[in-house]
Amino acid sequence: MTTSPISVLLLKSPIYCLALGFGAGLLPRAPGTAGTAIALLPAWWLLGYSVPIRLALVSVLFVLGIWICEKTALQLGHHDHPAIVFDEIVGYLASCLILPAGTSWLILSFILFRFFDIVKPWPVRYLDQKVQGGFGIMLDDLMAALYTTICILIIQITF
Repeated sequence: MTTSPISVLLLKSPIYCLALGFGAGLLPRAPGTAGTAIALLPAWWLLGYSVPIRLALVSVLFVLGIWICEKTALQLGHHDHPAIVFDEIVGYLASCLILPAGTSWLILSFILFRFFDIVKPWPVRYLDQKVQGGFGIMLDDLMAALYTTICILIIQITF
């Protein structure tokens, strides 16, 4: 899939700036990984809060993300343009909802989330292809976060 270059002037708009991960989505290689990396600091910060507070924040960001990603996709003329990374940011934060405090858990969650977001096992790929609009853009990353969470739970139980 070929996409046209995006003007950095879009970053002047708060909505597009968020959608493009403060510019991380404009990187020519691995914009999704760069976007996820943007979420490392907020994820670490959120580990100091209870799970209900984390869940409330991620829920608000998810709903907001539907609008942000839809508006940006329309502006770019491309559903789920690779430069749109707000979904990766929120998806990664969702994958950290039940993490215990610790840098190693954040890194493990980062690796697992990127794996599931890139590989897109069923139904992630199906959702990515079939569900349109901002909801579709956000939903496949939420599913990748669910797979990440399941793996983290299995690791926690096993070890």
